[in-house]
Amino acid sequence: MQSKAESKQDSNPFQQLDGIVRTLRSPEGCPWDQRQTGTTLKKYLLEEASELVQAIETDEVEHIREEIGDMYFILTLLALIYEEQDGIPATDPVQKICEKMVRRHPHVFECVEKRAGHVLSEQELRDQWERIKQEEKKSTGKK
Repeated sequence: MQSKAESKQDSNPFQQLDGIVRTLRSPEGCPWDQRQTGTTLKKYLLEEASELVQAIETDEVEHIREEIGDMYFILTLLALIYEEQDGIPATDPVQKICEKMVRRHPHVFECVEKRAGHVLSEQELRDQWERIKQEEKKSTGKK
């Protein structure tokens, strides 16, 4: 008999991770995962980020891979917690970052004719990023 996690191995790994986290948070899941909140996960988020930084500093590919996975787990768990708590679909943060990255990289994602032959310098890229970021803040009222 296959476990729920094993039966989903044919799906996209991100969907598989989402399914595993949803199972862990379910009534039949893990008591530790069920108890977690955004507040209780802050220390684990910082711990995992620190471990990822250490792995990057040692340049050990397998350790880096493992720590990136741990970060994905914590972030997926946080996304689900806020979906349960505030009704924010767990896919919203991913959709928002996709939109933001496309918006902040017009030199890559705008139509090819507009950027044909022109390569931006590092400074022009930084200036563009900051200009777009400031425009976003103005339009959303953020400081």
